[in-house]
Amino acid sequence: MLRTNPPAPADAAAMLATARRVLRLEGEALLAFAEALDDAFAAAVETILAAEGRVIVSGMGKSGHVGRKIAATLASTGTPAFFVHPAEASHGDLGMITRSDVALVLSNSGETPELRDVVQHTRRFGVPLIGVASRPDSTLLKAADVALALPQAPEACPVGLAPTTSTTLTIALGDALAVALMERRRFTPEHFRVFHPGGKLGAMLVTVRDIMHAGPATPLVGLETPMRETLLVMTARGFGIAGVVDDAGRLVGVVTDGDLRRHMDGLMEHRAGEVATRDPLTVRPDALASEALAIMNGPRPATCLFVAEDGEGPQPPLGVVHVHDCLRAGLS
Repeated sequence: MLRTNPPAPADAAAMLATARRVLRLEGEALLAFAEALDDAFAAAVETILAAEGRVIVSGMGKSGHVGRKIAATLASTGTPAFFVHPAEASHGDLGMITRSDVALVLSNSGETPELRDVVQHTRRFGVPLIGVASRPDSTLLKAADVALALPQAPEACPVGLAPTTSTTLTIALGDALAVALMERRRFTPEHFRVFHPGGKLGAMLVTVRDIMHAGPATPLVGLETPMRETLLVMTARGFGIAGVVDDAGRLVGVVTDGDLRRHMDGLMEHRAGEVATRDPLTVRPDALASEALAIMNGPRPATCLFVAEDGEGPQPPLGVVHVHDCLRAGLS
């Protein structure tokens, strides 16, 4: 691993000054872009919504890297999209672009020669074209059905040539399109989880229904169940608790290890309803598993929660969730 000496104070100050200048410059450009957006943005959103196929994103160089990110963001938020490299498009990949698609083509100058075949293909076959460039009079924006012009803003690099501010603006525009489409499609956290099943994000979007134990696995006894039988249910189900239901099948209490210790004297002479803690904690089946974990770690710590719908008074139990279920789902 390359090791360097700590910078001198003067060098560190200069580096921080550079970083702040770059961030301010790009931030000012973003604010200017927000003010400059017009009906063309709404037209781009409507064009994408009207497409029966996918959003085909294309760009060359740094615009291509940005385009891959935009395509990935769209695809993960409910708008089918993928990236087509313009050079590969000229050698057969144009066949990936169909009449039912919409093309989103990126070029800071609007004159990138490698994009010519992609643009001509959209014009020949009537594929809607959304162009993104910084020059309104560029070839790309003149050819586009919807022209999204980036504001004239200086690049942040010392020589004013390296794509910095322009790529930041383009990425932000892609995010704005994705979010606007999400809102129009009423994209929910459940939809999001479908596209993000893995990793920490997937774990955060797991619902209680996904991990709860239901049916015969749920440890339930009646109010009049003898404690000897209640202990057998607690042991057999393996959760260390038993839910106590009334004659209508509503959850009215729970027997825990703590309840057993508090009633140790003459325990076997009692019935479940006499030992149970009333008003037990519950969680909705459509709640996120992270919410269940927060309840279990709350003011009334617990290792298990019964699952029930919200409502006036006690509700029938739908299942049970254990803290280990949350941990296995990737929550911590």
